[in-house]
Amino acid sequence: MTGRVALPRKRQTLSTGEARRIALAAQGFDRPRPESATDTRHFRRAMRSLGVLQLDFVNVLVPAHFLVLWSRLGPYDRTRLEQFLYDSGEYTEQWAHEASIVPVSHWPLLAHRRADFRLGKNNPILGLPNREQYLAEVLALVRKRGAVTSSELDPVAGPRRRAGDWQRSIPRRALDYHFGRGQLAVRERLPNFQRRYDLPERLIDDSHRTVRANKADADRELLSQAAASLGVATQHDLADYFRMPPRDVAPRIPELVEQGELQPVQVHGWREPAYLARSARVPRRIGGASLLSPFDPVVWFRPRAERLFSFHYRIEIYVPRAKRKWGYYVLPFRLGDRLVARVDLKADRHKKVLLVQTAHSESGIDEDAGVASLADELHALREWLQLESISVKSRNRFSRLLARSIVAY
Repeated sequence: MTGRVALPRKRQTLSTGEARRIALAAQGFDRPRPESATDTRHFRRAMRSLGVLQLDFVNVLVPAHFLVLWSRLGPYDRTRLEQFLYDSGEYTEQWAHEASIVPVSHWPLLAHRRADFRLGKNNPILGLPNREQYLAEVLALVRKRGAVTSSELDPVAGPRRRAGDWQRSIPRRALDYHFGRGQLAVRERLPNFQRRYDLPERLIDDSHRTVRANKADADRELLSQAAASLGVATQHDLADYFRMPPRDVAPRIPELVEQGELQPVQVHGWREPAYLARSARVPRRIGGASLLSPFDPVVWFRPRAERLFSFHYRIEIYVPRAKRKWGYYVLPFRLGDRLVARVDLKADRHKKVLLVQTAHSESGIDEDAGVASLADELHALREWLQLESISVKSRNRFSRLLARSIVAY
Protein backbone atom coordinates (compact mmCIF):
# COMPACT_ATOMS: atom_id res chain seq x y z
CA MET A 1 0.00 0.00 0.00
CA THR A 2 1.46 3.39 -0.99
CA GLY A 3 1.91 5.64 2.03
CA ARG A 4 0.40 9.12 1.88
CA VAL A 5 1.83 12.01 3.85
CA ALA A 6 0.16 15.37 4.33
CA LEU A 7 2.58 18.20 3.70
CA PRO A 8 3.40 20.59 6.53
CA ARG A 9 1.61 23.84 5.76
CA LYS A 10 4.78 25.88 6.36
CA ARG A 11 6.82 24.01 3.79
CA GLN A 12 8.67 26.59 1.69
CA THR A 13 10.52 24.48 -0.90
CA LEU A 14 9.93 21.24 -2.80
CA SER A 15 12.21 19.04 -4.82
CA THR A 16 11.18 18.18 -8.37
CA GLY A 17 10.57 14.60 -7.25
CA GLU A 18 8.23 15.75 -4.48
CA ALA A 19 6.39 17.98 -6.96
CA ARG A 20 5.95 15.02 -9.33
CA ARG A 21 4.53 12.83 -6.59
CA ILE A 22 2.23 15.58 -5.38
CA ALA A 23 0.96 16.17 -8.93
CA LEU A 24 0.35 12.47 -9.59
CA ALA A 25 -1.33 11.95 -6.22
CA ALA A 26 -3.68 14.86 -6.94
CA GLN A 27 -4.72 13.05 -10.12
CA GLY A 28 -5.39 9.79 -8.29
CA PHE A 29 -2.24 7.90 -9.25
CA ASP A 30 -1.24 7.33 -5.62
CA ARG A 31 -3.73 4.48 -5.39
CA PRO A 32 -3.74 1.20 -7.32
CA ARG A 33 -6.35 0.40 -9.94
CA PRO A 34 -9.43 -1.34 -8.54
CA GLU A 35 -9.13 -5.09 -8.17
CA SER A 36 -12.90 -5.58 -8.13
CA ALA A 37 -15.34 -4.75 -10.91
CA THR A 38 -15.40 -1.01 -11.54
CA ASP A 39 -18.59 0.72 -10.44
CA THR A 40 -19.96 4.22 -9.90
CA ARG A 41 -17.89 4.67 -6.73
CA HIS A 42 -14.71 4.34 -8.77
CA PHE A 43 -16.00 6.63 -11.53
CA ARG A 44 -17.01 9.26 -8.97
CA ARG A 45 -13.65 9.14 -7.19
CA ALA A 46 -11.71 9.44 -10.46
CA MET A 47 -13.87 12.33 -11.66
CA ARG A 48 -13.42 14.08 -8.31
CA SER A 49 -9.65 13.95 -8.76
CA LEU A 50 -9.86 15.15 -12.36
CA GLY A 51 -12.33 17.97 -11.79
CA VAL A 52 -12.75 18.26 -15.55
CA LEU A 53 -12.68 15.59 -18.26
CA GLN A 54 -11.71 16.95 -21.68
CA LEU A 55 -13.64 15.30 -24.51
CA ASP A 56 -11.84 14.23 -27.66
CA PHE A 57 -13.26 11.78 -30.19
CA VAL A 58 -10.23 11.07 -32.35
CA ASN A 59 -10.66 7.31 -32.61
CA VAL A 60 -7.23 6.13 -33.75
CA LEU A 61 -7.00 4.07 -30.57
CA VAL A 62 -9.99 4.94 -28.42
CA PRO A 63 -11.54 8.38 -27.82
CA ALA A 64 -9.06 10.11 -25.55
CA HIS A 65 -11.37 10.77 -22.60
CA PHE A 66 -12.07 7.05 -22.25
CA LEU A 67 -8.33 6.49 -22.00
CA VAL A 68 -8.04 9.08 -19.21
CA LEU A 69 -10.29 6.90 -17.04
CA TRP A 70 -8.51 3.72 -18.19
CA SER A 71 -5.20 5.14 -16.97
CA ARG A 72 -6.62 5.41 -13.46
CA LEU A 73 -9.08 2.53 -13.29
CA GLY A 74 -7.89 -0.09 -15.74
CA PRO A 75 -10.59 -2.10 -17.57
CA TYR A 76 -14.08 -0.74 -17.08
CA ASP A 77 -17.41 -0.85 -18.87
CA ARG A 78 -17.57 2.17 -21.19
CA THR A 79 -21.35 1.97 -21.46
CA ARG A 80 -21.63 2.05 -17.70
CA LEU A 81 -19.32 5.07 -17.55
CA GLU A 82 -21.40 6.98 -20.09
CA GLN A 83 -24.59 6.14 -18.21
CA PHE A 84 -22.99 7.48 -15.05
CA LEU A 85 -21.80 10.69 -16.72
CA TYR A 86 -25.02 11.45 -18.62
CA ASP A 87 -27.78 9.85 -16.54
CA SER A 88 -26.77 10.39 -12.92
CA GLY A 89 -27.51 14.11 -12.93
CA GLU A 90 -24.07 14.72 -11.39
CA TYR A 91 -22.26 15.92 -14.54
CA THR A 92 -22.81 18.04 -17.60
CA GLU A 93 -20.95 18.96 -20.78
CA GLN A 94 -19.57 22.50 -20.86
CA TRP A 95 -16.82 24.54 -22.42
CA ALA A 96 -14.28 24.30 -19.60
CA HIS A 97 -10.85 22.99 -20.65
CA GLU A 98 -12.08 22.86 -24.24
CA ALA A 99 -15.27 20.75 -24.62
CA SER A 100 -15.44 18.90 -21.33
CA ILE A 101 -17.51 17.06 -18.76
CA VAL A 102 -17.68 18.85 -15.41
CA PRO A 103 -19.76 18.47 -12.23
CA VAL A 104 -23.16 20.14 -12.45
CA SER A 105 -22.04 22.32 -9.55
CA HIS A 106 -19.78 24.05 -12.10
CA TRP A 107 -22.80 25.24 -14.12
CA PRO A 108 -23.05 28.59 -12.26
CA LEU A 109 -19.25 28.94 -12.19
CA LEU A 110 -19.12 28.93 -15.99
CA ALA A 111 -22.05 31.30 -16.52
CA HIS A 112 -19.77 34.19 -17.51
CA ARG A 113 -18.22 32.01 -20.21
CA ARG A 114 -21.63 31.15 -21.62
CA ALA A 115 -22.63 34.82 -21.56
CA ASP A 116 -19.50 35.71 -23.56
CA PHE A 117 -20.02 32.98 -26.18
CA ARG A 118 -20.31 34.37 -29.71
CA LEU A 119 -20.52 33.03 -33.23
CA GLY A 120 -17.06 32.88 -34.78
CA LYS A 121 -16.43 35.38 -37.56
CA ASN A 122 -16.25 32.57 -40.13
CA ASN A 123 -19.41 30.81 -38.92
CA PRO A 124 -21.72 30.42 -41.94
CA ILE A 125 -24.76 31.14 -39.76
CA LEU A 126 -23.70 34.78 -39.93
CA GLY A 127 -24.41 34.63 -43.65
CA LEU A 128 -28.02 33.55 -43.24
CA PRO A 129 -30.38 36.41 -44.10
CA ASN A 130 -32.76 35.33 -41.33
CA ARG A 131 -30.28 34.01 -38.80
CA GLU A 132 -31.99 35.35 -35.66
CA GLN A 133 -35.29 33.85 -36.76
CA TYR A 134 -33.61 30.55 -37.65
CA LEU A 135 -31.82 30.30 -34.31
CA ALA A 136 -35.06 31.05 -32.47
CA GLU A 137 -36.88 28.38 -34.49
CA VAL A 138 -34.25 25.76 -33.62
CA LEU A 139 -34.62 26.52 -29.93
CA ALA A 140 -38.43 26.46 -30.17
CA LEU A 141 -38.28 23.09 -31.91
CA VAL A 142 -36.25 21.55 -29.09
CA ARG A 143 -38.61 23.06 -26.54
CA LYS A 144 -41.57 21.45 -28.33
CA ARG A 145 -40.11 18.15 -29.52
CA GLY A 146 -37.59 17.29 -26.82
CA ALA A 147 -34.01 16.12 -27.20
CA VAL A 148 -32.67 16.20 -30.78
CA THR A 149 -29.51 15.60 -32.76
CA SER A 150 -28.41 17.84 -35.60
CA SER A 151 -29.29 15.11 -38.14
CA GLU A 152 -32.92 15.28 -37.00
CA LEU A 153 -33.24 18.92 -38.04
CA ASP A 154 -34.10 19.98 -41.56
CA PRO A 155 -31.00 20.65 -43.67
CA VAL A 156 -30.06 24.23 -44.46
CA ALA A 157 -27.95 25.23 -47.41
CA GLY A 158 -24.48 26.43 -46.38
CA PRO A 159 -21.15 27.11 -48.07
CA ARG A 160 -20.00 24.50 -50.53
CA ARG A 161 -17.62 22.02 -48.96
CA ARG A 162 -14.20 21.86 -50.53
CA ALA A 163 -12.43 18.55 -51.07
CA GLY A 164 -10.86 17.34 -47.82
CA ASP A 165 -12.76 19.84 -45.66
CA TRP A 166 -14.42 18.87 -42.41
CA GLN A 167 -17.54 20.96 -42.18
CA ARG A 168 -20.30 21.07 -39.57
CA SER A 169 -23.80 21.46 -40.96
CA ILE A 170 -25.81 24.63 -40.34
CA PRO A 171 -28.19 22.79 -37.95
CA ARG A 172 -25.22 21.44 -35.99
CA ARG A 173 -23.73 24.92 -35.75
CA ALA A 174 -27.04 26.31 -34.54
CA LEU A 175 -27.34 23.68 -31.81
CA ASP A 176 -23.70 24.24 -30.84
CA TYR A 177 -24.34 27.96 -30.57
CA HIS A 178 -27.27 27.45 -28.21
CA PHE A 179 -25.13 24.97 -26.25
CA GLY A 180 -22.33 27.52 -25.95
CA ARG A 181 -24.78 30.13 -24.73
CA GLY A 182 -26.30 27.74 -22.17
CA GLN A 183 -29.71 27.65 -23.83
CA LEU A 184 -29.21 23.96 -24.57
CA ALA A 185 -27.34 21.20 -22.77
CA VAL A 186 -26.24 17.72 -23.83
CA ARG A 187 -28.61 14.88 -22.98
CA GLU A 188 -26.33 12.10 -24.22
CA ARG A 189 -23.77 11.01 -26.77
CA LEU A 190 -24.89 8.48 -29.36
CA PRO A 191 -22.68 5.53 -30.39
CA ASN A 192 -21.42 7.64 -33.32
CA PHE A 193 -20.51 10.36 -30.75
CA GLN A 194 -23.26 12.75 -31.92
CA ARG A 195 -24.64 15.02 -29.22
CA ARG A 196 -28.32 14.87 -28.39
CA TYR A 197 -29.33 18.32 -27.15
CA ASP A 198 -32.11 19.30 -24.77
CA LEU A 199 -33.14 22.23 -22.59
CA PRO A 200 -31.00 22.67 -19.46
CA GLU A 201 -34.09 22.76 -17.22
CA ARG A 202 -34.81 19.17 -18.24
CA LEU A 203 -31.30 17.97 -17.39
CA ILE A 204 -29.82 20.10 -14.62
CA ASP A 205 -31.35 20.35 -11.17
CA ASP A 206 -32.59 23.80 -10.20
CA SER A 207 -30.30 23.75 -7.17
CA HIS A 208 -27.43 24.21 -9.62
CA ARG A 209 -29.07 25.74 -12.67
CA THR A 210 -30.64 28.71 -10.92
CA VAL A 211 -27.64 29.61 -8.74
CA ARG A 212 -25.98 32.92 -9.58
CA ALA A 213 -22.31 33.55 -8.77
CA ASN A 214 -20.42 36.77 -9.39
CA LYS A 215 -17.39 36.36 -11.61
CA ALA A 216 -14.76 36.87 -8.90
CA ASP A 217 -16.32 34.17 -6.70
CA ALA A 218 -16.68 31.85 -9.68
CA ASP A 219 -13.06 32.34 -10.68
CA ARG A 220 -11.88 31.58 -7.16
CA GLU A 221 -13.92 28.38 -7.10
CA LEU A 222 -12.54 27.24 -10.45
CA LEU A 223 -8.99 28.03 -9.38
CA SER A 224 -9.50 26.11 -6.12
CA GLN A 225 -10.63 23.09 -8.13
CA ALA A 226 -7.68 23.47 -10.47
CA ALA A 227 -5.30 23.65 -7.51
CA ALA A 228 -6.79 20.53 -5.91
CA SER A 229 -6.48 18.61 -9.20
CA LEU A 230 -2.91 19.79 -9.83
CA GLY A 231 -1.54 19.58 -6.29
CA VAL A 232 1.25 22.05 -6.95
CA ALA A 233 1.19 24.52 -9.81
CA THR A 234 2.31 27.84 -11.20
CA GLN A 235 -0.13 30.62 -11.96
CA HIS A 236 -0.08 29.64 -15.64
CA ASP A 237 -0.76 26.00 -14.74
CA LEU A 238 -3.77 27.05 -12.68
CA ALA A 239 -5.08 29.33 -15.42
CA ASP A 240 -4.79 26.62 -18.07
CA TYR A 241 -6.84 24.03 -16.19
CA PHE A 242 -10.12 25.78 -16.97
CA ARG A 243 -8.64 27.92 -19.76
CA MET A 244 -8.96 31.12 -17.78
CA PRO A 245 -7.34 34.35 -19.01
CA PRO A 246 -4.21 35.12 -16.93
CA ARG A 247 -5.50 38.66 -16.31
CA ASP A 248 -8.53 37.14 -14.54
CA VAL A 249 -6.39 34.74 -12.53
CA ALA A 250 -3.72 37.15 -11.26
CA PRO A 251 -5.89 39.05 -8.72
CA ARG A 252 -7.50 35.85 -7.42
CA ILE A 253 -4.24 34.09 -6.46
CA PRO A 254 -3.38 36.40 -3.51
CA GLU A 255 -6.97 36.08 -2.29
CA LEU A 256 -6.72 32.27 -2.27
CA VAL A 257 -3.38 32.51 -0.46
CA GLU A 258 -5.02 34.76 2.13
CA GLN A 259 -7.87 32.26 2.53
CA GLY A 260 -5.41 29.40 3.04
CA GLU A 261 -6.46 27.57 -0.13
CA LEU A 262 -3.01 28.08 -1.66
CA GLN A 263 0.46 28.25 -0.12
CA PRO A 264 3.38 29.81 -2.02
CA VAL A 265 6.30 27.41 -2.43
CA GLN A 266 9.46 27.22 -4.51
CA VAL A 267 10.00 24.09 -6.60
CA HIS A 268 13.61 23.28 -7.43
CA GLY A 269 14.32 24.08 -11.08
CA TRP A 270 11.09 26.02 -11.66
CA ARG A 271 11.56 29.63 -12.73
CA GLU A 272 8.06 30.73 -11.74
CA PRO A 273 6.67 30.79 -8.20
CA ALA A 274 4.49 27.79 -7.38
CA TYR A 275 1.44 27.30 -5.20
CA LEU A 276 0.60 24.28 -3.09
CA ALA A 277 -3.06 23.28 -2.75
CA ARG A 278 -4.54 22.95 0.72
CA SER A 279 -5.42 19.32 -0.09
CA ALA A 280 -1.97 18.43 -1.46
CA ARG A 281 -0.28 15.32 -0.16
CA VAL A 282 3.05 13.73 -1.05
CA PRO A 283 3.20 9.93 -1.15
CA ARG A 284 6.50 8.31 -0.21
CA ARG A 285 6.36 6.72 -3.64
CA ILE A 286 4.09 6.41 -6.66
CA GLY A 287 3.65 2.87 -7.92
CA GLY A 288 2.05 1.27 -10.93
CA ALA A 289 2.22 2.03 -14.63
CA SER A 290 -0.16 3.55 -17.13
CA LEU A 291 -0.38 4.81 -20.68
CA LEU A 292 -1.61 8.40 -20.72
CA SER A 293 -3.95 10.05 -23.17
CA PRO A 294 -2.52 13.04 -25.07
CA PHE A 295 -5.29 15.00 -23.31
CA ASP A 296 -4.65 13.72 -19.80
CA PRO A 297 -4.33 16.57 -17.26
CA VAL A 298 -0.92 15.18 -16.29
CA VAL A 299 0.46 16.19 -19.71
CA TRP A 300 -2.08 18.43 -21.45
CA PHE A 301 -0.25 21.63 -20.50
CA ARG A 302 3.05 20.86 -22.20
CA PRO A 303 5.24 23.38 -20.30
CA ARG A 304 4.17 21.75 -17.02
CA ALA A 305 4.98 18.25 -18.34
CA GLU A 306 8.47 19.48 -19.20
CA ARG A 307 8.97 21.00 -15.75
CA LEU A 308 7.70 17.95 -13.88
CA PHE A 309 9.05 15.11 -15.99
CA SER A 310 11.70 16.62 -18.30
CA PHE A 311 9.39 15.30 -21.03
CA HIS A 312 9.10 17.36 -24.21
CA TYR A 313 5.75 16.33 -25.69
CA ARG A 314 3.85 17.48 -28.74
CA ILE A 315 1.01 15.62 -30.44
CA GLU A 316 1.87 15.19 -34.11
CA ILE A 317 -1.52 14.37 -35.66
CA TYR A 318 -1.40 17.58 -37.70
CA VAL A 319 2.31 17.34 -38.53
CA PRO A 320 3.12 16.05 -42.06
CA ARG A 321 4.29 12.44 -41.92
CA ALA A 322 7.81 13.28 -43.11
CA LYS A 323 8.25 15.81 -40.29
CA ARG A 324 7.00 13.66 -37.41
CA LYS A 325 9.61 12.80 -34.83
CA TRP A 326 7.71 10.32 -32.68
CA GLY A 327 4.57 9.27 -34.59
CA TYR A 328 0.93 10.07 -35.35
CA TYR A 329 -0.84 9.27 -32.04
CA VAL A 330 1.82 9.01 -29.36
CA LEU A 331 1.00 8.21 -25.76
CA PRO A 332 3.38 8.87 -22.85
CA PHE A 333 4.02 5.82 -20.67
CA ARG A 334 4.23 6.40 -16.93
CA LEU A 335 6.18 4.03 -14.70
CA GLY A 336 6.02 5.08 -11.07
CA ASP A 337 6.55 8.83 -10.93
CA ARG A 338 8.43 9.11 -14.23
CA LEU A 339 7.45 9.22 -17.90
CA VAL A 340 9.78 6.59 -19.30
CA ALA A 341 8.64 6.01 -22.89
CA ARG A 342 6.36 7.17 -25.68
CA VAL A 343 4.34 4.79 -27.80
CA ASP A 344 2.56 5.43 -31.12
CA LEU A 345 -0.57 3.24 -31.00
CA LYS A 346 -3.42 2.40 -33.32
CA ALA A 347 -6.32 -0.02 -32.99
CA ASP A 348 -6.88 -1.97 -36.23
CA ARG A 349 -10.44 -3.02 -35.45
CA HIS A 350 -10.94 -4.86 -38.74
CA LYS A 351 -8.00 -7.18 -38.10
CA LYS A 352 -8.43 -7.00 -34.29
CA VAL A 353 -4.82 -5.96 -33.80
CA LEU A 354 -3.30 -3.40 -31.47
CA LEU A 355 -0.59 -1.81 -33.59
CA VAL A 356 2.51 -0.43 -31.94
CA GLN A 357 3.68 1.78 -34.77
CA THR A 358 6.81 2.73 -32.85
CA ALA A 359 8.07 2.93 -29.29
CA HIS A 360 10.87 5.04 -27.85
CA SER A 361 12.39 5.01 -24.37
CA GLU A 362 13.41 8.16 -22.57
CA SER A 363 17.08 8.59 -21.76
CA GLY A 364 18.41 7.23 -18.50
CA ILE A 365 15.69 4.67 -17.80
CA ASP A 366 15.97 1.00 -16.94
CA GLU A 367 14.83 -0.31 -20.32
CA ASP A 368 14.28 -3.88 -19.09
CA ALA A 369 11.89 -2.73 -16.36
CA GLY A 370 10.24 -0.27 -18.73
CA VAL A 371 9.71 -2.88 -21.45
CA ALA A 372 8.23 -5.46 -19.07
CA SER A 373 5.77 -2.98 -17.56
CA LEU A 374 4.82 -1.56 -20.96
CA ALA A 375 4.16 -5.07 -22.31
CA ASP A 376 1.85 -5.73 -19.37
CA GLU A 377 -0.02 -2.48 -20.01
CA LEU A 378 -0.37 -3.14 -23.73
CA HIS A 379 -1.78 -6.62 -23.15
CA ALA A 380 -4.28 -5.23 -20.66
CA LEU A 381 -5.24 -2.47 -23.11
CA ARG A 382 -5.60 -4.97 -25.97
CA GLU A 383 -7.97 -7.06 -23.90
CA TRP A 384 -10.04 -4.04 -22.85
CA LEU A 385 -10.35 -2.93 -26.48
CA GLN A 386 -11.40 -6.49 -27.44
CA LEU A 387 -8.49 -6.94 -29.83
CA GLU A 388 -6.84 -10.30 -30.35
CA SER A 389 -3.15 -9.57 -30.81
CA ILE A 390 -0.39 -6.97 -30.63
CA SER A 391 1.92 -6.16 -33.51
CA VAL A 392 5.08 -4.08 -33.06
CA LYS A 393 5.98 -2.54 -36.42
CA SER A 394 9.01 -0.38 -35.58
CA ARG A 395 12.44 -2.01 -35.38
CA ASN A 396 14.44 0.39 -33.22
CA ARG A 397 16.16 -1.16 -30.21
CA PHE A 398 13.46 -0.38 -27.66
CA SER A 399 10.74 -1.62 -30.02
CA ARG A 400 12.64 -4.88 -30.58
CA LEU A 401 12.91 -5.40 -26.83
CA LEU A 402 9.20 -4.64 -26.50
CA ALA A 403 8.25 -7.08 -29.26
CA ARG A 404 10.20 -9.88 -27.56
CA SER A 405 8.58 -9.11 -24.21
CA ILE A 406 5.10 -9.13 -25.76
CA VAL A 407 5.70 -12.49 -27.41
CA ALA A 408 7.02 -13.94 -24.14
CA TYR A 409 4.07 -12.59 -22.15
